[in-house]
Amino acid sequence: MRAGEPGDREHSGGPGKPCGRGSDFTLPGDPPGGRRAVAVWGIGVCVYFVAVIFRTSLGVAGLDAADRFDVNASALSTFSILQLLVYAGMQIPVGLLVDRLGTKKVLGIGVVLFTAGQLGFAFSPSYGMALASRALLGCGDAMTFISVLRLGTRWFPARRGPLVAQFAGLAGMAGNLVSTLVLARLLHGVGWTAAFAGSALAGVVVLVLLVLFLKDHPEGYEPEPFPHQGAAYVRRQIAASWREPGTRLGLWVHFTTQFPAMVFLLLWGLPFLVEAQGLSRAAAGELLTLVVLSNMAVGLVYGQVVARHHGARLPLALGTVGTTALLWAATLAWPGAHAPMWLLVALCAVLGACGPASMIGFDFARPANPPERQGTASGITNMGGFVASMTTLFAVGVLLDATDDYTVAFSSVFVLQALGVSQILRLRSRAARRERERLIASRVSSVHVPV
Repeated sequence: MRAGEPGDREHSGGPGKPCGRGSDFTLPGDPPGGRRAVAVWGIGVCVYFVAVIFRTSLGVAGLDAADRFDVNASALSTFSILQLLVYAGMQIPVGLLVDRLGTKKVLGIGVVLFTAGQLGFAFSPSYGMALASRALLGCGDAMTFISVLRLGTRWFPARRGPLVAQFAGLAGMAGNLVSTLVLARLLHGVGWTAAFAGSALAGVVVLVLLVLFLKDHPEGYEPEPFPHQGAAYVRRQIAASWREPGTRLGLWVHFTTQFPAMVFLLLWGLPFLVEAQGLSRAAAGELLTLVVLSNMAVGLVYGQVVARHHGARLPLALGTVGTTALLWAATLAWPGAHAPMWLLVALCAVLGACGPASMIGFDFARPANPPERQGTASGITNMGGFVASMTTLFAVGVLLDATDDYTVAFSSVFVLQALGVSQILRLRSRAARRERERLIASRVSSVHVPV
């Protein structure tokens, strides 16, 4: 899970929904799941897997890109900033597109766009064309995760939703792992054009699988048609979601937790470890891999803890922010020329917790909004971390050009963390009170629901 993208369904009881214990309940009209569901959903997951490989490919090619296009740190950071800007800006529109066009069409458009972007990046003769290629890639990438989550809700029973979303996120992390391990070796083995053009073939493969085998839903489980609501409806959805303190708290949790690891993996981790810490590219690549592996492991732990103990959400999020800030400060302020390897290992292991912690933001936004606003609230929350990442990518590039000092450049991380924590503390009481009110109301209404 590049880093931070939620499901969009509520599983709370309501009229016509039989109640059960824990997560073992079934909704009327629930799809059956089974092996065919796994096979069809697996095609969508493969699309997301390839999208993440392409998204994170620049993270292992930052130094090569600077040499190839003869650009400074600020211009280099623009690659990732533009890509994230397009991705964040597309979140709400993509949700609406999935509702209108269906999963298969939106995923198909996404594959074509991100494959064209990766191929264009391989053959770009200039910085401007390379920039346009990354923007195209970001546009296609933005269409994948929301589509995959919606595909899961169409093929699996509602009680499987959290597990389906978790495995989709793990598939994204696996894509990040392939980028750091396989693509990095290809880049330095066969060269820029062959590595990026060769990787684009994976997009062609998943497009063929998608066209031939992917279906939006099982037979007999067609969703209700989605009428065109117009721009006024979209504005009302966004405004209503934003008024909820839980949505804003979710955004700030996502904002504060996700960006340190995103910035590290997407662009600046490899240059920092090689140029500032004196590591070889191989050693730096291993540390980037550690971030991804830690993300996958911590994600499973955080998911289980939050599912069992709802009150652990804020302590986990703030604890992750505090630990990340502490290790960043220790690394940057180390008195020697380079920080010791044990400290870099600890830093990368903790950075792996940033992605899972950012998912907690959606656990604040979800109960704050009714089912018909889940996609909008999720899109708003998901923008938080990407806005923080874009800001930090730009700040690090500008400060590096001005000072040529990674310590000064990476100190910008602390500014955004302080801003995010202040907003979390400001909103937490209001969000908790509103969540309690909704819980009490739902319990009262469930008394009158026949079981």
